[in-house]
Amino acid sequence: MPVLLYREQFTTALKESLNAATFVKVSLGNYKGEEEALKQMLIRKIVIKREEKLAITYRYKTRDVVKNYAPDEAISLISDYLEKGFKIGTLFTTEKDLILEELNNGKVVLREIAASAKAAPSASHDKEKARLIKPDSKSYLTELKITDADGKVFKNAQDKFRQINHYIEILSSLIKELPAGTIKKVADMGSGKGYLTFALYDYLHSVLKLETEVVGVEYRQDMVELCNQVADKAAFDQLNFVQGTIEDYNADDVNLLIALHACDTATDDAIFKGIKANAELIVVAPCCHKQIRREIEQNKVKNDVSFLTKYGIFLERQAEMVTDGIRALILEYFGYKTKVFEFISDAHTPKNVLVVGLKGKAHGAERKAEILLKIKASKEYFGIGYHHLERLFEL
Repeated sequence: MPVLLYREQFTTALKESLNAATFVKVSLGNYKGEEEALKQMLIRKIVIKREEKLAITYRYKTRDVVKNYAPDEAISLISDYLEKGFKIGTLFTTEKDLILEELNNGKVVLREIAASAKAAPSASHDKEKARLIKPDSKSYLTELKITDADGKVFKNAQDKFRQINHYIEILSSLIKELPAGTIKKVADMGSGKGYLTFALYDYLHSVLKLETEVVGVEYRQDMVELCNQVADKAAFDQLNFVQGTIEDYNADDVNLLIALHACDTATDDAIFKGIKANAELIVVAPCCHKQIRREIEQNKVKNDVSFLTKYGIFLERQAEMVTDGIRALILEYFGYKTKVFEFISDAHTPKNVLVVGLKGKAHGAERKAEILLKIKASKEYFGIGYHHLERLFEL
């Protein structure tokens, strides 16, 4: 059979599978054409705003490029690429797989084999993500205006709901690094309206089946009263909100200490409380790094980054990195394994840094001395008289 007829037969089968809703995907491989670094093409069906498209992933040596096409346009492109470069094309359907192949001797064959997929994949462009916190049957989400009475997330609360789940995903991965049953008491410092505090309690009790006590510490009395009312309605018996400051709260029996967006040195106060309590896990998302910025501005030390820090925005970023870097060193000094990574708290807010300390083995005197030297050298390099967390420990 002529080569052209084989390709027509292949593309006809592709059209028919789309019409019959048996289409799974198309894969083009063994590229010998002129497009540099192109290795493979993968084609799948998607639906965008109720309109069916074919998404083509152009897989290059070092990158992938995805473009969406109307079905007829995509089929035409597939046919052209089979003619001008790809030696193998495979159509996957729920009824059969069809393989078009040009052999080394130039002969073209079209083979039919048993279907490798028994069901067509979802065509939804935005697949529903498996979430640790489900919106249905959660009275606290309704009380906090995240969902309606039927458990449907309000349109204007979608970002907040994603933020809640993103936060729980991060914490769940960290909690899994600890021995089972470690987390008996949690303190969420500066809990605000309690979105994340409620979600964490829900996760610990409903998903992990723990009997963990959770306390939200908040300075604003109206927020404390509101959150306690919501906790009562949700029958969250081991969740409690108390009025007070991070500095004044007694955290001696806390295993997991959290402080998200505690301003400036309040983050240091939270870390101090966590370390003093020997908490197994400390998680902070710092903000407003004013104390170290003032130190750098005041002393104006000349160093290798002075050409950057003469600009306000770069100075601000430098102060953030230095502040959190020294915080991580102090956590290490007290035997914590540290992690520092980006935490995207909301689709419409900047990326934040999350500083995490996991309790490990205490260091010997030599290692602790090395860390203190690093802290001292960092302070001298940037002209820092003191770091608030260092001063709290009188290091």
